Amino acid sequence: MDYLPFTRPSIDEETIAGVADVLRSGWITSGPCVRQLEQELSQYFGGREVRAMSSATGALEIALSVAGVQPGDEVITTPLSWVATANVVLRAGAKPVFVDVDADTRNIDLERIEGAITGRTRALLPVDMAGLPVDRDRLYEVARRRGLRVIEDAAQSMGATWGGRRIGSFGDLVAISFHANKNITSGEGGCLVLTDAAETDLCTRLRLQGVVRLPDGNQEVEVAGGKHNLTDIAARIGLGQMKYLETFTERRRLLARRYFERFDTDSGCVLPVADFANCNWHMFQVLLPLARMRIDRGGFIQAMHQRGIGVGVHYPAMHLFGLYRKLGYNPGDFPQAERIGGTTVTLPLFPGMADADVDRVCAAVTEIIRDNKQ
Repeated sequence: MDYLPFTRPSIDEETIAGVADVLRSGWITSGPCVRQLEQELSQYFGGREVRAMSSATGALEIALSVAGVQPGDEVITTPLSWVATANVVLRAGAKPVFVDVDADTRNIDLERIEGAITGRTRALLPVDMAGLPVDRDRLYEVARRRGLRVIEDAAQSMGATWGGRRIGSFGDLVAISFHANKNITSGEGGCLVLTDAAETDLCTRLRLQGVVRLPDGNQEVEVAGGKHNLTDIAARIGLGQMKYLETFTERRRLLARRYFERFDTDSGCVLPVADFANCNWHMFQVLLPLARMRIDRGGFIQAMHQRGIGVGVHYPAMHLFGLYRKLGYNPGDFPQAERIGGTTVTLPLFPGMADADVDRVCAAVTEIIRDNKQ
């Protein structure tokens, strides 16, 4: 059988030709395509200001600066995410304060947040796991009451909604990813969605070395910016993807529904929350019944690979990494994140999949678990 990866971008011929046009134009770094992409994203997010970035990680770094997070501050976040979520906090000189996740949603447990707030807390940094939004109503109620900024790591959330509103169309600072495995891609890239004009200006300067070009041709630098600008090559890919966002999201929903319909409920796997109102189904993650199996997760992944099916791991609990162990975090600190991080696998889910691909994956999972019961 053809190999089925756990994800694959869908890029049409018009976009490929458009990238060739950009290459021929001689203007390949930030230029007209980036400006057009920002305009389309702003329209999508209800008129909010948007600045395109070379990555969502860069967007998060800048968001922390815009929010005024400084060395010695604390930022509350989840231990169950791609490690960039906490790395950017460390790079800002602040401390990531982890809060365990909810057993069902796998997002940060909002009931536990207030217990982690101290006098040094400056911001909340939630993550929408697999595109399932954190409860924005409860999140912002806590933030308003405690006077905290919110930096939404919505890297996985493009196309998701909360209460009928698009993620990114409301709220504080919102970072979105256009990485190759996201619901729409620019190859590498992302954006930061903002509201305040002064903060948007600061974001623009931080994105590219802090440089401000003056009308007389001179330049001024008043802040130490970085290098986070998106290229026109990447932006042209993003422009080609934007028109398919709704189509891609709907296809992902249909495939996710099929997973729920075809999955063997006796396998012992724990499926994600079946939220078809808000989730964009960026990923389909299941928890393996490893305690009842003779093979570990690596063995399961290898068995799937032998059947021509790719599987991912999103994500290990990051407080168990050496970098965060040095900060004083230890096994047992966040049991839900550790349980989920230790048993999760990401099954194939992308718009180019056929319905039969879902059936094939479900059958393979059932077979492997059945053949490896203790």
